Amino acid sequence: MHDNFTSPDFYQIDDLLSEEHKLIRESTRQWVSKSVSPIIEDYAQKAEFPKYLIKELGEIGAFGPYIPEKYGGAGLDQISYGIMMQEIERGDSGIRSTASVQSSLVMYPIYKFGSEDQKEKFLPKLATGEIMGCFGLTEPDHGSNPGGMITNFKDHGDHVILNGSKMWISNSPFADIAVVWAKDENKRIHGLIVERDMEGFSTPETHNKWSLRASSTGELIFDNVKIPKENILPGKSGLGAPLMCLDSARYGISWGAIGVAMDCYNTALNYSLERVQFGKPIAAKQLQQKKLAEMLTEITKAQLLSWKLGKLKNDDNASSAQISLAKRNNVDMAISIARDARQILGGMGITGEYSIMRHMMNLESVITYEGTHDIHLLILGNEITGHSAF
Repeated sequence: MHDNFTSPDFYQIDDLLSEEHKLIRESTRQWVSKSVSPIIEDYAQKAEFPKYLIKELGEIGAFGPYIPEKYGGAGLDQISYGIMMQEIERGDSGIRSTASVQSSLVMYPIYKFGSEDQKEKFLPKLATGEIMGCFGLTEPDHGSNPGGMITNFKDHGDHVILNGSKMWISNSPFADIAVVWAKDENKRIHGLIVERDMEGFSTPETHNKWSLRASSTGELIFDNVKIPKENILPGKSGLGAPLMCLDSARYGISWGAIGVAMDCYNTALNYSLERVQFGKPIAAKQLQQKKLAEMLTEITKAQLLSWKLGKLKNDDNASSAQISLAKRNNVDMAISIARDARQILGGMGITGEYSIMRHMMNLESVITYEGTHDIHLLILGNEITGHSAF
């Protein structure tokens, strides 16, 4: 697929970015145009993850860009991370998921809650993609209510025995390690690093997906897995620990969704200028102009939202509810734009010649994972009223 992307910036938001931010965006954008756009439709049609891109994602710094350099990260700020997620998701939500999971759900908890030995052992190899990780929180019967999890571990002297299962786990089929959240004998939630070669640990792949088809999704099964105690994250326990990781991932998604929306808008705009009906380009028709004007408006609002959230994140001052607002708004915005863009393209919009239908299907997962659209609404409702509805 040919990549002729031009980024909309109607409110000169580039003026708010540093030169470094713009360089990071340009280099990530070029990588997506060269390595993702030409191959992604084929991989989505085959329902296969382009695993060879892992090494390249490591090379462009997409794994843990905000992790300090001493642990193999790039030591960048949160806006840089957001910009990278925006550009990668313009290519495909599944490729961005791979980077998000590695950064926010594997490297972040090890960096934030891990021991010095754990950081030195795992983070540098995760940063290059030499090893890949996944994040085990969601269970077959506990999605929006992760605190109800039944995965548990029992003390056996110098090690613990882990039992249970997780599902809808991005990267699980090929992950070398899994950061797994489980309850101890006192029902307290802890994070454990489970390694691929541990006996009783398996990761069956999930098939027959209509969404995130170029992403690798699976389960995590723990059948009396023996975990050394040095693999337990010592820095924080309780449900707040995995939720902090999800905040980081949701922040990245708020930027990523903008990338999808910009790609759909750009595709629809170019098509409308070239497609002639009734003697004129359809871009000259009022209804198409209405769609395009509304798309640009919503993208501009989302850009300002995520930029301001990035500033708050840089100051370590972004609340979970603020992150919920941005994730919920921006993904919903992107789905709406994908649907309108598809209509501008008419029948061509459902073909793999254009990215729109693939984006639209991917977003049906993005609007559900990392906290559903409705749960984020209730998080905001709780913040506003002080009353929890769940």
